[in-house]
Amino acid sequence: MLDRHIHPRLKPLLHRCVSIIDKPAITPDGLTLVGFAIGVLALPFLALGWYLAALAVIVLNRLFDGLDGALARRRGLTDAGGFLDITLDFLFYALVPFGFMLADPAANSLAGGWLLFAFMGTGSSFLAFAALAAKHQIDNPGYAHKSFYYLGGLTEGTETILLFVLGCLFPEYFAVMAWVFGALCWMTTFTRIWSGYLTLKAVQRQE
Repeated sequence: MLDRHIHPRLKPLLHRCVSIIDKPAITPDGLTLVGFAIGVLALPFLALGWYLAALAVIVLNRLFDGLDGALARRRGLTDAGGFLDITLDFLFYALVPFGFMLADPAANSLAGGWLLFAFMGTGSSFLAFAALAAKHQIDNPGYAHKSFYYLGGLTEGTETILLFVLGCLFPEYFAVMAWVFGALCWMTTFTRIWSGYLTLKAVQRQE
């Protein structure tokens, strides 16, 4: 919901940053891998209850995620880079709730499991439609700078990162936030399935 409003405002800043780091030794895929390695640290930090340290690596991971995309657009997007980026993004999104579950199993396990279950819905509906949108060459006007077709919804990347940030700042409320956010994720999943189905049916009739 917020991504289409946030991304255009961040792009100019990211482009200025990558103009500084655009060196032969630095590649978009390398930034993706470094960012993921930093993000993985959120799992042990959360499990140990080091919430501010976890918050720092979560923010750094998202910063690298923005930089790798900006550098890729500067040099030319590739399918391999897009595949690597989206795969590691989904792994990162899953490890953060798991970290909260490890931090306080009694309080967070059920809510964290519900959140991961909901992430399966948003992730699968997103990737399934993206694959078929590419097959049918469906335009992606809202996110033309992305390697994959981005089907929007109530819970996108910006909202998910906001959840993680709030969870680190107020860990005692993570379970409540996870229940609420998981419900919003399922609303996103159902709207994506319905709108994606109607879109593909319309394309099929045209063909």
